[in-house]
Amino acid sequence: MIISKNWLNEIIDLSNCSTEQICAKLNSIGLEVDSLTSIRIPNNIVVGYVKTCVKHENSDHLHVCEVDVGDRILQIVCGAKNATSDIYVAVAMVGAIMPNGLEIKEAKLRGVKSSGMLCSSTELGLPKINDGIMILDDSIGELRLGKALSEYEALNDDIIEIELTPNRGDCLSIYGVARDLSAAFDIIMRDGELNIDDDRQLGIGRLLSVHCEDKINGAFAYRAVGITQSFHQRLKLAIRIAMIGSNKNTNLERVLEYITHYTGVVFRAYDYNKLANNIDEKIAITIKKQSSGAYEISCGDKILGLAGINQSDEARVDENSKIVIIEASYIDPNLISQILGDNKSIKKDEFTHRTTRGSEPNLNYAMDILFSLLSKNSSVSPYSGTQQVQLDKEQSAISFSASEISSMIGMQISSSGIAKILKKLGFDINANVEQEQIYAKAPLYRHDILNSHDICEEIVRIIGIDNIPVKALEYSEKNRTNQAYERYKLSRDIRQKAANLGFFESVHYLFDNPLELKELGVACSSEVLLNPINSELSVLKPTLINHLLNAVSFNIKNSKRSIKLFEFGDVINKDGIQRAKFGFVFSGLLGEPTLLNGAKPATIDFIHFANLIQNILGKIELKKSIDIEFLSEFEQAKVYQNGDYIGYIGRVNAVIEQSRDLFKTYICEIDFDNLKPIKKLANPYSKFQSLSRDLSIIMPKDMPYLRIKEVIEGLDIKSLKEFLPTDIYSDESLGDNVSLSVKFTFQDDAKTLEDEEIVAIMDRILAALKDNLGVGLR
Repeated sequence: MIISKNWLNEIIDLSNCSTEQICAKLNSIGLEVDSLTSIRIPNNIVVGYVKTCVKHENSDHLHVCEVDVGDRILQIVCGAKNATSDIYVAVAMVGAIMPNGLEIKEAKLRGVKSSGMLCSSTELGLPKINDGIMILDDSIGELRLGKALSEYEALNDDIIEIELTPNRGDCLSIYGVARDLSAAFDIIMRDGELNIDDDRQLGIGRLLSVHCEDKINGAFAYRAVGITQSFHQRLKLAIRIAMIGSNKNTNLERVLEYITHYTGVVFRAYDYNKLANNIDEKIAITIKKQSSGAYEISCGDKILGLAGINQSDEARVDENSKIVIIEASYIDPNLISQILGDNKSIKKDEFTHRTTRGSEPNLNYAMDILFSLLSKNSSVSPYSGTQQVQLDKEQSAISFSASEISSMIGMQISSSGIAKILKKLGFDINANVEQEQIYAKAPLYRHDILNSHDICEEIVRIIGIDNIPVKALEYSEKNRTNQAYERYKLSRDIRQKAANLGFFESVHYLFDNPLELKELGVACSSEVLLNPINSELSVLKPTLINHLLNAVSFNIKNSKRSIKLFEFGDVINKDGIQRAKFGFVFSGLLGEPTLLNGAKPATIDFIHFANLIQNILGKIELKKSIDIEFLSEFEQAKVYQNGDYIGYIGRVNAVIEQSRDLFKTYICEIDFDNLKPIKKLANPYSKFQSLSRDLSIIMPKDMPYLRIKEVIEGLDIKSLKEFLPTDIYSDESLGDNVSLSVKFTFQDDAKTLEDEEIVAIMDRILAALKDNLGVGLR
């Protein structure tokens, strides 16, 4: 998108802003400056008037001109085709240095003295406007002979090219960019020069009527002009048309493209005489919706094009057009994009880039700018009045609060500050003071504004990201964990720990053998499968143990001597309740026989297996149990964690081991649904020496050690780090009692314990055992 400082200044007063400030502000509001070109007319180039122009005697293409530069008459030889008398021109005086480095000197051309040069636009560093010299007119300001062209602002400008993202179609115009700068600089936009219809003008109703067959998602405006002679472009307009790179065939179409670049409104022109059968006929333009969703514009049997997409060659204007119908239109850009996306074969014109991104919907504003320009041209006679199809579309309201926007930005923005910025950007604002809510209606040219986050982006753009105070990065990610994730993580951790300790994971069917379950004494669900895989898998399994024992038997038959397996899966108990469980089994030797262990590794025992389970699950407690039928009555226990029952552990009884040809085998089944993740807490460790003491007490043979443990733990001695039974002794002299030796370990976090302190603690333990259990020293 090409803009210029002078052009912007016609809409917004930027006289107090340098070009560098404008470029910096454009970058800060998201309109990235791609290039900047400064045009400055060199010194010694002045306004001149060609008094006479005659052909050179010795050349068929040169002219000898007498040029008045105010204080003298110069003779200048010129080779331009359009050199003639009675025109104002740009004269490079002797001594002038042109933008390309050429210095103007007095010279003789074919024997005729030449004191200067008549300049073309390109020789002055301006865009090319014609194939000859540049003819001056008062559109650039009052022409005074001898006045330096460097003093004319219209010829000395800064051309800025900006890059736009696809959602910023509103800034594909000088007016749109000025609107953003108005908000950014907090400058009020100038009122545009409006066209006022002259009562003496003919009305457009004599020429045209417009019919719309259905409600449309767009708007149209039609006006007309009569052209009496060749349409001439004034210099200022010609320079700007050349600046934007217009390649239209006719002067009128180039003017329309200029107005489009100026206002953002899309224009088309139709030759009335190519649509009417005679000069007095009133033509009718019809707008109807096609099945594709596009709006077809036609006049009688002639298709003029698709609104916002293309224009046919029917009734296209040319240099001979005398009466021209001018159309301004706006179509919802989302609709155009959808149509073009669905049918890629549709021919598109040069304005599709603009209409798919969103053109300006204020058609009357652009029409007034256009006709104010045309009315100054003596060869153009505007018709009065406008034929319109109004846009019937409600702007969507976005509700938000100042605190919400301030929270997103990270700095406090007042409601009035937000409203002021949005109003300058064209939003309709309403506020509910009691509820502190702001309701903003986005203008139609900002179809990309959909929610409060988009509003926030607009506020940040105008305030400037560099004006928002820097804050340290804060991680405030919401905790997205839930019960399902915690369950998955716990099961994964248990499986990984089991694998690290040498257990192999085993996976089995959800179905089981009812005869083998009966052998184990495990009841299964009374529900019978109607279509089982086979007779050996005809019930839902109530335990993981049966399949694990079968897997152990299979491995033994394949010459394995140390089998460590685990399984994680669901079981269905006799009442039809589904539970998730972990099953562990260890059978045979502690490891496979190798040279490293002398081919004679030890056999698995209860303590070793229980330690493995504890390493997998975390700290556990074992309590005596004799109610599990398929376990040895001497080696089985219930497993507790944090006081909650979670499963059982023990050795498979001799009958089962013998019937299934098993080695010495230990199993453990854990109810996974009763497990809870263990939080690991990092506590400081003591830097002071630990001390230990042994204590032997006499207690009844039938008294479980658990009661001793509960009494000592109930004392809550902070310095008592650990106590463990180390020996048990009995003989005839003790009768029904036994001697239990317990080792106590003490350590204080703040000091080294003295012997007196240890003795006091031991006395306290003995007193508690005597008072609660009636036991004492041996």
